[in-house]
Amino acid sequence: MKADANTTPVRGRIDEIGRLVSADPALRLLQQRCGGLDKGPVAIPQLATIARLARRLGIVVSRGLVVADGDDDLELWVRAEPDGDEVSLAIADWIPRPARLPARATEVAREHDFLRAGADWLWEADDALRLTALSGNAAAAIGEVAAALVGAPITRLFHFIEAESGTLPILESLTERRRFDDQLAFVRDAPNLRYRLAGVPVLDEAGTFLGFRGTAAIAPETVELPPQAPHLPNNVPGFGDRLERALREPLDRIIAGAERIRAEDDGPLKNEYAGYAGDIATAARHLLAMVDDLVDLSAIESPEFQPVVEDVDLVEMAGAAAGLLGVRAIAHKITIERPRADEKAPTKGDYRRVLQILVNLIGNALRYAPERSAVVLTVERSQGRTALTVADQGKGIASEDQERIFERFERVDPGEAGGAGLGLYIARRLARAMGGDITVASAPGEGARFTLSLPSA
Repeated sequence: MKADANTTPVRGRIDEIGRLVSADPALRLLQQRCGGLDKGPVAIPQLATIARLARRLGIVVSRGLVVADGDDDLELWVRAEPDGDEVSLAIADWIPRPARLPARATEVAREHDFLRAGADWLWEADDALRLTALSGNAAAAIGEVAAALVGAPITRLFHFIEAESGTLPILESLTERRRFDDQLAFVRDAPNLRYRLAGVPVLDEAGTFLGFRGTAAIAPETVELPPQAPHLPNNVPGFGDRLERALREPLDRIIAGAERIRAEDDGPLKNEYAGYAGDIATAARHLLAMVDDLVDLSAIESPEFQPVVEDVDLVEMAGAAAGLLGVRAIAHKITIERPRADEKAPTKGDYRRVLQILVNLIGNALRYAPERSAVVLTVERSQGRTALTVADQGKGIASEDQERIFERFERVDPGEAGGAGLGLYIARRLARAMGGDITVASAPGEGARFTLSLPSA
Protein backbone atom coordinates (compact mmCIF):
# COMPACT_ATOMS: atom_id res chain seq x y z
CA MET A 1 0.00 0.00 0.00
CA LYS A 2 1.33 3.41 -0.89
CA ALA A 3 2.11 5.92 1.84
CA ASP A 4 -0.38 8.68 2.54
CA ALA A 5 0.54 12.30 3.22
CA ASN A 6 2.70 12.10 6.31
CA THR A 7 4.47 14.53 8.58
CA THR A 8 6.38 11.80 10.44
CA PRO A 9 9.75 11.37 8.70
CA VAL A 10 10.38 8.14 6.83
CA ARG A 11 13.95 7.09 7.53
CA GLY A 12 16.63 5.07 5.78
CA ARG A 13 20.37 4.64 5.38
CA ILE A 14 22.50 4.32 2.25
CA ASP A 15 25.98 2.82 2.50
CA GLU A 16 29.19 3.93 0.80
CA ILE A 17 28.50 1.90 -2.35
CA GLY A 18 24.92 3.09 -2.79
CA ARG A 19 22.94 0.26 -1.15
CA LEU A 20 19.79 0.95 0.86
CA VAL A 21 20.93 -0.94 3.97
CA SER A 22 18.03 0.05 6.22
CA ALA A 23 14.64 1.61 5.59
CA ASP A 24 11.30 2.24 7.25
CA PRO A 25 8.45 0.18 5.73
CA ALA A 26 7.21 2.95 3.40
CA LEU A 27 10.67 3.51 1.91
CA ARG A 28 11.35 -0.23 1.69
CA LEU A 29 8.08 -0.77 -0.22
CA LEU A 30 8.87 2.13 -2.58
CA GLN A 31 12.28 0.59 -3.23
CA GLN A 32 10.58 -2.69 -4.14
CA ARG A 33 7.97 -1.02 -6.38
CA CYS A 34 10.83 0.68 -8.25
CA GLY A 35 12.45 -2.69 -8.92
CA GLY A 36 15.03 -2.67 -6.15
CA LEU A 37 15.91 -5.33 -3.58
CA ASP A 38 16.10 -5.17 0.19
CA LYS A 39 19.62 -4.02 1.07
CA GLY A 40 20.33 -3.69 -2.65
CA PRO A 41 21.36 -0.65 -4.72
CA VAL A 42 18.96 2.28 -4.40
CA ALA A 43 16.38 1.94 -7.18
CA ILE A 44 15.06 5.52 -6.84
CA PRO A 45 17.43 7.66 -8.95
CA GLN A 46 16.65 10.95 -7.20
CA LEU A 47 17.44 9.49 -3.77
CA ALA A 48 20.66 7.95 -5.03
CA THR A 49 21.70 11.30 -6.51
CA ILE A 50 21.01 13.34 -3.38
CA ALA A 51 22.88 10.78 -1.24
CA ARG A 52 25.93 10.94 -3.53
CA LEU A 53 25.81 14.75 -3.40
CA ALA A 54 25.67 14.81 0.42
CA ARG A 55 28.52 12.29 0.70
CA ARG A 56 30.69 14.10 -1.85
CA LEU A 57 30.19 17.56 -0.29
CA GLY A 58 30.24 16.30 3.29
CA ILE A 59 27.23 18.43 4.26
CA VAL A 60 23.53 18.03 4.91
CA VAL A 61 21.53 18.39 1.70
CA SER A 62 17.76 19.01 1.79
CA ARG A 63 15.70 18.98 -1.38
CA GLY A 64 12.15 18.66 -2.59
CA LEU A 65 11.79 15.75 -5.03
CA VAL A 66 9.09 14.30 -7.23
CA VAL A 67 9.51 10.57 -7.88
CA ALA A 68 7.49 8.13 -9.93
CA ASP A 69 5.49 5.52 -7.97
CA GLY A 70 3.61 3.27 -10.36
CA ASP A 71 0.99 5.33 -12.20
CA ASP A 72 1.29 8.18 -9.69
CA ASP A 73 3.96 10.53 -8.39
CA LEU A 74 5.19 11.19 -4.88
CA GLU A 75 6.18 14.60 -3.59
CA LEU A 76 8.95 14.19 -1.00
CA TRP A 77 11.10 16.46 1.07
CA VAL A 78 14.42 14.64 1.60
CA ARG A 79 17.11 15.43 4.12
CA ALA A 80 20.37 13.57 3.44
CA GLU A 81 23.07 13.74 6.13
CA PRO A 82 26.55 12.18 5.89
CA ASP A 83 27.21 9.81 8.79
CA GLY A 84 30.64 8.24 8.54
CA ASP A 85 30.78 6.28 5.29
CA GLU A 86 26.99 6.17 5.11
CA VAL A 87 24.22 8.70 4.50
CA SER A 88 21.13 8.86 6.66
CA LEU A 89 17.83 9.85 5.05
CA ALA A 90 14.84 11.58 6.62
CA ILE A 91 11.91 11.95 4.22
CA ALA A 92 9.00 14.23 5.15
CA ASP A 93 5.87 15.44 3.33
CA TRP A 94 5.33 12.06 1.66
CA ILE A 95 2.44 13.21 -0.56
CA PRO A 96 0.98 11.09 -3.40
CA ARG A 97 -0.50 12.91 -6.39
CA PRO A 98 -1.52 12.05 -9.95
CA ALA A 99 1.35 12.07 -12.39
CA ARG A 100 1.65 15.29 -14.38
CA LEU A 101 1.99 14.07 -17.90
CA PRO A 102 2.85 16.45 -20.70
CA ALA A 103 0.41 17.01 -23.50
CA ARG A 104 0.28 14.06 -25.89
CA ALA A 105 2.31 12.04 -23.33
CA THR A 106 0.41 8.87 -24.19
CA GLU A 107 1.20 9.32 -27.89
CA VAL A 108 4.85 10.06 -27.12
CA ALA A 109 5.10 6.99 -24.91
CA ARG A 110 3.44 4.81 -27.56
CA GLU A 111 5.75 6.08 -30.31
CA HIS A 112 8.78 5.73 -28.07
CA ASP A 113 7.83 2.19 -27.06
CA PHE A 114 7.60 1.33 -30.75
CA LEU A 115 11.06 2.78 -31.43
CA ARG A 116 12.75 1.26 -28.39
CA ALA A 117 11.78 -2.26 -29.43
CA GLY A 118 14.82 -2.34 -31.73
CA ALA A 119 17.07 -0.07 -29.66
CA ASP A 120 20.38 -0.85 -28.00
CA TRP A 121 20.10 2.06 -25.55
CA LEU A 122 18.05 5.20 -24.89
CA TRP A 123 18.74 8.92 -24.67
CA GLU A 124 16.86 12.16 -23.97
CA ALA A 125 17.72 15.73 -24.95
CA ASP A 126 16.27 19.18 -24.30
CA ASP A 127 15.07 21.74 -26.83
CA ALA A 128 18.69 22.80 -27.56
CA LEU A 129 19.80 19.18 -28.06
CA ARG A 130 21.66 19.05 -24.76
CA LEU A 131 21.65 15.55 -23.32
CA THR A 132 19.42 15.25 -20.26
CA ALA A 133 19.51 11.47 -19.77
CA LEU A 134 21.19 8.30 -21.04
CA SER A 135 20.06 4.80 -20.15
CA GLY A 136 22.24 2.72 -17.87
CA ASN A 137 23.54 0.49 -20.66
CA ALA A 138 24.75 3.49 -22.70
CA ALA A 139 28.06 3.69 -20.81
CA ALA A 140 29.03 0.14 -21.73
CA ALA A 141 28.17 0.81 -25.37
CA ILE A 142 29.98 4.12 -25.83
CA GLY A 143 32.83 3.59 -23.38
CA GLU A 144 32.14 6.80 -21.47
CA VAL A 145 30.47 7.57 -18.14
CA ALA A 146 26.92 8.54 -19.02
CA ALA A 147 26.60 11.05 -16.18
CA ALA A 148 29.58 13.01 -17.52
CA LEU A 149 27.68 13.65 -20.75
CA VAL A 150 24.50 14.97 -19.13
CA GLY A 151 24.24 18.67 -19.93
CA ALA A 152 26.60 18.41 -22.91
CA PRO A 153 25.40 19.00 -26.48
CA ILE A 154 24.53 15.76 -28.23
CA THR A 155 27.19 16.69 -30.80
CA ARG A 156 29.80 16.15 -28.06
CA LEU A 157 28.88 12.46 -28.23
CA PHE A 158 27.94 11.99 -31.89
CA HIS A 159 29.10 13.10 -35.31
CA PHE A 160 25.96 13.20 -37.46
CA ILE A 161 26.04 11.88 -41.03
CA GLU A 162 24.11 13.69 -43.73
CA ALA A 163 21.28 11.95 -45.55
CA GLU A 164 21.43 11.57 -49.34
CA SER A 165 19.51 14.84 -49.59
CA GLY A 166 22.41 16.60 -47.86
CA THR A 167 20.37 17.30 -44.72
CA LEU A 168 20.59 16.11 -41.13
CA PRO A 169 17.26 14.46 -40.12
CA ILE A 170 17.67 15.33 -36.44
CA LEU A 171 18.07 19.04 -37.20
CA GLU A 172 15.14 19.04 -39.63
CA SER A 173 13.02 17.40 -36.92
CA LEU A 174 14.24 19.94 -34.35
CA THR A 175 13.09 22.76 -36.61
CA GLU A 176 9.71 21.15 -37.38
CA ARG A 177 9.14 19.58 -33.92
CA ARG A 178 8.45 16.14 -35.40
CA ARG A 179 9.59 12.55 -35.08
CA PHE A 180 12.68 11.25 -36.90
CA ASP A 181 13.80 7.66 -37.47
CA ASP A 182 16.94 7.62 -39.55
CA GLN A 183 19.73 9.89 -38.29
CA LEU A 184 22.99 8.06 -38.91
CA ALA A 185 25.86 8.95 -36.60
CA PHE A 186 29.10 7.65 -35.19
CA VAL A 187 30.56 8.12 -31.72
CA ARG A 188 33.19 10.87 -31.84
CA ASP A 189 35.75 9.04 -29.72
CA ALA A 190 35.09 5.69 -31.43
CA PRO A 191 34.32 6.16 -35.14
CA ASN A 192 33.84 2.41 -35.57
CA LEU A 193 30.67 2.67 -33.45
CA ARG A 194 27.91 3.47 -35.92
CA TYR A 195 24.36 4.16 -34.74
CA ARG A 196 20.97 4.88 -36.23
CA LEU A 197 19.22 7.42 -33.99
CA ALA A 198 15.47 7.94 -33.73
CA GLY A 199 13.43 10.23 -31.53
CA VAL A 200 9.99 11.59 -30.76
CA PRO A 201 9.26 15.18 -29.66
CA VAL A 202 8.10 15.83 -26.08
CA LEU A 203 5.65 18.67 -25.46
CA ASP A 204 4.30 20.17 -22.25
CA GLU A 205 0.66 20.84 -21.42
CA ALA A 206 0.76 24.11 -23.38
CA GLY A 207 2.23 22.41 -26.44
CA THR A 208 5.70 23.87 -25.89
CA PHE A 209 8.48 21.75 -27.33
CA LEU A 210 10.69 20.39 -24.53
CA GLY A 211 13.07 18.17 -26.49
CA PHE A 212 13.37 14.60 -27.74
CA ARG A 213 13.09 11.16 -26.21
CA GLY A 214 15.18 8.90 -28.40
CA THR A 215 16.81 5.57 -29.12
CA ALA A 216 20.15 4.41 -30.51
CA ALA A 217 20.45 1.19 -32.50
CA ILE A 218 23.69 -0.19 -33.91
CA ALA A 219 23.80 0.53 -37.65
CA PRO A 220 24.89 -2.11 -40.18
CA GLU A 221 28.57 -2.18 -41.11
CA THR A 222 27.52 -1.30 -44.65
CA VAL A 223 26.73 2.27 -43.56
CA GLU A 224 29.22 4.51 -45.35
CA LEU A 225 30.97 7.09 -43.19
CA PRO A 226 32.76 10.24 -44.34
CA PRO A 227 36.52 9.88 -44.68
CA GLN A 228 38.36 10.31 -41.40
CA ALA A 229 41.85 11.66 -41.21
CA PRO A 230 44.25 9.73 -39.00
CA HIS A 231 44.63 11.05 -35.48
CA LEU A 232 47.49 13.48 -35.31
CA PRO A 233 49.13 13.11 -31.89
CA ASN A 234 51.35 15.72 -30.41
CA ASN A 235 54.51 13.67 -30.06
CA VAL A 236 56.39 16.40 -28.28
CA PRO A 237 55.77 16.21 -24.54
CA GLY A 238 55.38 19.73 -23.20
CA PHE A 239 53.10 22.41 -21.92
CA GLY A 240 50.11 21.54 -24.10
CA ASP A 241 50.08 17.87 -23.13
CA ARG A 242 50.44 18.59 -19.43
CA LEU A 243 47.79 21.31 -19.54
CA GLU A 244 45.26 19.05 -21.24
CA ARG A 245 45.85 16.17 -18.84
CA ALA A 246 45.57 18.47 -15.84
CA LEU A 247 42.49 20.45 -16.81
CA ARG A 248 40.26 18.58 -19.26
CA GLU A 249 38.82 15.98 -16.89
CA PRO A 250 38.17 18.43 -14.00
CA LEU A 251 36.52 20.92 -16.36
CA ASP A 252 34.37 18.19 -17.88
CA ARG A 253 33.22 17.25 -14.38
CA ILE A 254 32.49 20.89 -13.49
CA ILE A 255 30.40 21.34 -16.65
CA ALA A 256 28.46 18.10 -16.10
CA GLY A 257 27.81 18.93 -12.44
CA ALA A 258 26.75 22.51 -13.13
CA GLU A 259 24.39 21.42 -15.90
CA ARG A 260 22.80 18.83 -13.61
CA ILE A 261 22.23 21.54 -11.00
CA ARG A 262 20.80 23.92 -13.60
CA ALA A 263 18.46 21.18 -14.86
CA GLU A 264 17.34 20.67 -11.23
CA ASP A 265 17.88 16.92 -11.50
CA ASP A 266 18.46 16.77 -7.74
CA GLY A 267 15.33 18.76 -6.90
CA PRO A 268 13.86 22.28 -7.24
CA LEU A 269 16.14 25.30 -6.80
CA LYS A 270 15.64 29.03 -6.53
CA ASN A 271 15.89 30.68 -9.95
CA GLU A 272 19.04 32.58 -9.03
CA TYR A 273 20.84 29.36 -8.05
CA ALA A 274 19.94 27.72 -11.36
CA GLY A 275 21.28 30.85 -13.04
CA TYR A 276 24.53 30.63 -11.07
CA ALA A 277 24.93 27.01 -12.18
CA GLY A 278 24.45 28.08 -15.80
CA ASP A 279 27.13 30.74 -15.37
CA ILE A 280 29.51 28.14 -13.92
CA ALA A 281 28.92 25.80 -16.87
CA THR A 282 29.44 28.65 -19.37
CA ALA A 283 32.67 29.75 -17.69
CA ALA A 284 33.97 26.17 -17.58
CA ARG A 285 33.21 25.69 -21.28
CA HIS A 286 35.07 28.92 -21.99
CA LEU A 287 38.09 27.60 -20.07
CA LEU A 288 37.85 24.26 -21.87
CA ALA A 289 37.87 26.04 -25.24
CA MET A 290 40.97 27.95 -24.10
CA VAL A 291 42.62 24.64 -23.16
CA ASP A 292 41.87 23.31 -26.65
CA ASP A 293 43.36 26.45 -28.21
CA LEU A 294 46.49 26.32 -26.07
CA VAL A 295 47.02 22.62 -26.80
CA ASP A 296 46.69 23.34 -30.52
CA LEU A 297 49.03 26.30 -30.19
CA SER A 298 51.63 24.10 -28.52
CA ALA A 299 51.29 21.51 -31.29
CA ILE A 300 51.45 23.77 -34.34
CA GLU A 301 54.37 25.81 -33.02
CA SER A 302 56.41 22.68 -32.42
CA PRO A 303 59.24 22.19 -34.95
CA GLU A 304 58.01 18.63 -35.48
CA PHE A 305 54.49 19.70 -36.51
CA GLN A 306 53.58 18.53 -40.00
CA PRO A 307 50.01 18.37 -41.36
CA VAL A 308 48.93 15.17 -43.10
CA VAL A 309 48.22 16.41 -46.63
CA GLU A 310 45.78 14.36 -48.69
CA ASP A 311 43.02 14.86 -51.27
CA VAL A 312 39.94 16.48 -49.71
CA ASP A 313 36.87 18.21 -51.13
CA LEU A 314 36.10 21.68 -49.77
CA VAL A 315 32.40 21.37 -50.65
CA GLU A 316 32.06 18.16 -48.63
CA MET A 317 34.03 19.66 -45.77
CA ALA A 318 31.92 22.82 -45.80
CA GLY A 319 28.85 20.59 -45.41
CA ALA A 320 30.46 18.69 -42.53
CA ALA A 321 31.44 21.88 -40.70
CA ALA A 322 27.98 23.40 -41.24
CA GLY A 323 26.43 20.21 -39.88
CA LEU A 324 28.52 20.40 -36.70
CA LEU A 325 27.33 23.98 -36.15
CA GLY A 326 23.72 23.39 -37.19
CA VAL A 327 22.36 23.42 -33.63
CA ARG A 328 24.11 26.72 -32.86
CA ALA A 329 22.76 28.24 -36.08
CA ILE A 330 19.20 27.23 -35.18
CA ALA A 331 19.61 28.63 -31.66
CA HIS A 332 20.69 31.99 -33.14
CA LYS A 333 17.99 31.89 -35.86
CA ILE A 334 20.63 32.01 -38.61
CA THR A 335 20.65 30.08 -41.89
CA ILE A 336 23.86 28.53 -43.19
CA GLU A 337 23.76 28.52 -46.99
CA ARG A 338 26.12 25.83 -48.29
CA PRO A 339 27.57 25.28 -51.77
CA ARG A 340 25.42 23.11 -54.04
CA ALA A 341 25.73 19.41 -53.24
CA ASP A 342 26.72 18.62 -56.84
CA GLU A 343 29.66 21.06 -56.76
CA LYS A 344 33.16 19.68 -56.41
CA ALA A 345 36.20 21.46 -55.02
CA PRO A 346 39.10 18.97 -54.85
CA THR A 347 41.88 20.33 -52.68
CA LYS A 348 45.12 19.32 -50.98
CA GLY A 349 44.93 19.53 -47.19
CA ASP A 350 44.81 17.77 -43.83
CA TYR A 351 41.18 16.63 -43.36
CA ARG A 352 41.10 17.17 -39.60
CA ARG A 353 42.85 20.54 -39.75
CA VAL A 354 40.79 21.88 -42.65
CA LEU A 355 37.63 20.92 -40.75
CA GLN A 356 39.00 22.70 -37.68
CA ILE A 357 39.59 25.88 -39.72
CA LEU A 358 36.11 25.82 -41.25
CA VAL A 359 34.42 25.26 -37.89
CA ASN A 360 36.33 28.27 -36.56
CA LEU A 361 35.42 30.53 -39.50
CA ILE A 362 31.74 29.50 -39.59
CA GLY A 363 31.50 29.65 -35.78
CA ASN A 364 32.86 33.22 -35.80
CA ALA A 365 30.36 34.17 -38.50
CA LEU A 366 27.49 32.79 -36.41
CA ARG A 367 28.72 34.76 -33.40
CA TYR A 368 28.60 38.09 -35.21
CA ALA A 369 25.74 37.59 -37.69
CA PRO A 370 22.40 39.16 -36.70
CA GLU A 371 19.33 37.01 -36.09
CA ARG A 372 17.35 35.90 -39.16
CA SER A 373 20.32 36.53 -41.45
CA ALA A 374 22.40 34.05 -43.45
CA VAL A 375 25.99 32.89 -43.34
CA VAL A 376 26.90 32.07 -46.96
CA LEU A 377 29.57 29.54 -47.99
CA THR A 378 30.89 29.70 -51.56
CA VAL A 379 33.74 27.96 -53.39
CA GLU A 380 35.77 28.88 -56.45
CA ARG A 381 38.89 27.66 -58.24
CA SER A 382 41.51 29.84 -59.89
CA GLN A 383 45.17 29.50 -60.92
CA GLY A 384 45.81 26.25 -59.12
CA ARG A 385 44.06 27.32 -55.91
CA THR A 386 40.72 26.32 -54.43
CA ALA A 387 39.03 28.78 -52.08
CA LEU A 388 36.08 28.65 -49.72
CA THR A 389 34.61 31.94 -48.50
CA VAL A 390 32.51 32.37 -45.35
CA ALA A 391 30.45 35.57 -45.56
CA ASP A 392 28.30 37.04 -42.79
CA GLN A 393 26.10 40.13 -42.45
CA GLY A 394 27.53 41.29 -39.14
CA LYS A 395 28.97 44.62 -38.09
CA GLY A 396 32.16 44.20 -40.11
CA ILE A 397 35.82 44.85 -39.30
CA ALA A 398 37.69 48.12 -39.75
CA SER A 399 40.65 48.01 -42.13
CA GLU A 400 43.17 48.77 -39.37
CA ASP A 401 42.00 45.69 -37.44
CA GLN A 402 42.00 43.18 -40.29
CA GLU A 403 45.57 41.99 -39.80
CA ARG A 404 45.58 42.43 -36.03
CA ILE A 405 42.83 39.80 -35.53
CA PHE A 406 45.17 37.11 -36.93
CA GLU A 407 47.71 37.76 -34.17
CA ARG A 408 47.89 35.85 -30.89
CA PHE A 409 45.35 36.82 -28.21
CA GLU A 410 43.85 39.54 -30.40
CA ARG A 411 40.12 40.07 -30.94
CA VAL A 412 38.08 42.68 -32.80
CA ASP A 413 36.39 43.81 -29.59
CA PRO A 414 37.97 42.45 -26.37
CA GLY A 415 34.90 43.62 -24.44
CA GLU A 416 32.59 41.17 -26.21
CA ALA A 417 31.98 37.60 -25.12
CA GLY A 418 34.10 35.12 -27.05
CA GLY A 419 37.31 33.13 -27.06
CA ALA A 420 40.84 33.98 -26.05
CA GLY A 421 41.83 35.44 -29.41
CA LEU A 422 43.72 32.37 -30.61
CA GLY A 423 41.26 30.86 -33.08
CA LEU A 424 42.15 32.93 -36.15
CA TYR A 425 45.86 32.84 -35.32
CA ILE A 426 45.77 29.04 -35.19
CA ALA A 427 43.57 28.81 -38.30
CA ARG A 428 45.95 30.91 -40.39
CA ARG A 429 49.01 29.03 -39.11
CA LEU A 430 47.33 25.75 -40.08
CA ALA A 431 46.32 27.06 -43.52
CA ARG A 432 49.86 28.26 -44.26
CA ALA A 433 51.33 24.95 -43.03
CA MET A 434 49.23 23.26 -45.73
CA GLY A 435 50.44 25.66 -48.44
CA GLY A 436 47.40 27.92 -48.23
CA ASP A 437 46.25 31.07 -46.47
CA ILE A 438 43.28 32.85 -44.86
CA THR A 439 42.37 36.40 -45.84
CA VAL A 440 39.58 38.76 -44.84
CA ALA A 441 37.65 41.43 -46.74
CA SER A 442 35.38 43.68 -44.70
CA ALA A 443 34.25 47.17 -43.84
CA PRO A 444 32.30 48.53 -40.86
CA GLY A 445 28.58 47.84 -41.28
CA GLU A 446 29.10 45.58 -44.29
CA GLY A 447 29.76 42.17 -42.73
CA ALA A 448 32.93 40.15 -43.23
CA ARG A 449 34.22 37.64 -45.82
CA PHE A 450 36.88 35.21 -44.61
CA THR A 451 38.47 33.12 -47.39
CA LEU A 452 40.44 29.91 -46.92
CA SER A 453 42.54 29.08 -49.96
CA LEU A 454 44.47 25.84 -50.49
CA PRO A 455 46.32 24.21 -53.39
CA SER A 456 43.94 22.50 -55.83
CA ALA A 457 44.13 18.73 -56.14
